[in-house]
Amino acid sequence: MSRLDQVEESATLRLADLTNELKRQGKDILGFNLGEPDFNTPSHIIEAAEKALDTGKTHYAPSPGIPELREAIAEKLRKDNGLDVKGKEVIVTPGAKQAIFAACFSLINKGDEAILFAPSWVSYDACIKMSEGKTVWVKSNEDGSVPAGFVDHVTKKTKLIIINSPNNPSGAVLSKKDLQAIADVAKDRGIYVLSDEIYEKIIYSTKHYSIGTMIPERTITVNGFSKAYAMAGWRIGYVTGPKAVYDNMLKVQQHTISSPTTFVQYGAAAALTGSQVPVAEMVKQFHARRDVVVKGLRDMGLHCEMPEGAFYAWPKVEGDSEKICEELLGYGVSLTPGSAFGPGCNDHIRMSYASSMDQIKEGLARMKNYFSR
Repeated sequence: MSRLDQVEESATLRLADLTNELKRQGKDILGFNLGEPDFNTPSHIIEAAEKALDTGKTHYAPSPGIPELREAIAEKLRKDNGLDVKGKEVIVTPGAKQAIFAACFSLINKGDEAILFAPSWVSYDACIKMSEGKTVWVKSNEDGSVPAGFVDHVTKKTKLIIINSPNNPSGAVLSKKDLQAIADVAKDRGIYVLSDEIYEKIIYSTKHYSIGTMIPERTITVNGFSKAYAMAGWRIGYVTGPKAVYDNMLKVQQHTISSPTTFVQYGAAAALTGSQVPVAEMVKQFHARRDVVVKGLRDMGLHCEMPEGAFYAWPKVEGDSEKICEELLGYGVSLTPGSAFGPGCNDHIRMSYASSMDQIKEGLARMKNYFSR
């Protein structure tokens, strides 16, 4: 079996494509699949990229990224996350997803194991498999916290633990206690932790912590601009980590994509150094949408934990999630089945609320018609 035979296509992108095809056929479908903010990129970011284009910033950039952006990211990591990072320790990537792949490919060899907490974003498992590793699944508690016995899944083959907080798809945020438990195991067993913090700024009534402050020598921190700055189509992210891992990730970058798009990096630098007011305004709207979505789902009789971050609701359903999502298409609503997010998740569905309030209310009304049959 080749390394790609065991990798399935992205469920979220596949369903988004199906939704778009149904729309092209004239069907009235409201899509709540993709994790993409519906807001426009803030104008000062666009202007910085336009200026870069106008001034000839269209040539190759240094493979790890332009110095201005790497320094801005390092400053952000120091100020926001408490990480002691220098610009020369940052790699800018074409999206956080590429950073995750580079980290997995750099750390995992054939037969190695990586721990994933279910529910888990669909591409982590794929990146592990493409690196010829084995995913060891650990089911999170219903509230998204780390189960006490997760250390029992650690073996001599375990090379990596991947965490995502705030979590996609559940919106759960790992507490300092959860992170410390993971950090202690990683330190004791000599395991690396990949911390995907792409949703860190989309957080509501709790606080985000970076595990890199606890075990900097074992942590690879990944982040990006798609979610907080509504820059999904710009494809720009970044990663930092211990030198040995950094050096290998840079090799992957040099021999695959060379460097991220040059003029896009100037827009990303403006995102970090410019006004953060647009971020706060987006989070405020996400917060309001979250409250409407959770209330609407609970009014249907569905159990739904309150998401503390990101922009997804993760309601529990009775029956097969794939069948339910297929039937919901008939009611004009497209959601993602829980089965896409790991073993033991087939009793949930994911609803993205990165849509307008009007669409959300109409979608909830259609879902209520389905669940009240």
